[in-house]
Amino acid sequence: MFSHIVIGSNDLDASKAFYDATLGVLGCPPAQVDAKGRLLYVHNGGRLVVTKPLDGAPACGANGGTIGFSAASAEAIDAWHKAGLAHGGVAIENPPGPRETPIGTLYLGYLRDPSGNKLCALHPMG
Repeated sequence: MFSHIVIGSNDLDASKAFYDATLGVLGCPPAQVDAKGRLLYVHNGGRLVVTKPLDGAPACGANGGTIGFSAASAEAIDAWHKAGLAHGGVAIENPPGPRETPIGTLYLGYLRDPSGNKLCALHPMG
């Protein structure tokens, strides 16, 4: 359904360190940086672009928005969360762990990136 997701950043160096680390533990290669300085992450058919806002206003996290990343295991989510905290992310919600949902048990972890974007790593448990 989606071709790509674009999020804003106030500090592309901090964002690159954060996303290279967190997405790296999920198997994504480090960002490619295009001629405009945008960070391009490509993995398993998905694309994430991190850029300074085009309108020149400060970047901020979407109120009510969450970007979800697939993880191969609960251990991968724990590593993702740890890498995020070590690279400027902020823990939010409950610690990573299983959650009962209407679609089954999911192992979830949540962070905010250095610009405040809300992120989730998800692995279905059964």
